[in-house]
Amino acid sequence: MNEPVIVRLDKSGRRGKAVTLIERLPLHPDGKVEILKDLQRRCGAGGTMKAGVVEIQGDHRDRIAAHLESLGHRVRRA
Repeated sequence: MNEPVIVRLDKSGRRGKAVTLIERLPLHPDGKVEILKDLQRRCGAGGTMKAGVVEIQGDHRDRIAAHLESLGHRVRRA
């Protein structure tokens, strides 16, 4: 059974600025980079990938979860 992708908000260690994290994305690193670029464009925000976790600046949980579900991923908001 495949695990759901985790979409959560994090502010710790970021001087109060919110970052949306996408964890457990079952893709090859190149696929994660493509998702990162697509989400940056869709959300109009910057982002990066650290240790296999995609980070998008700002609180975009709803938009990201809806997009990942449309791509066929099971999503759990945390």
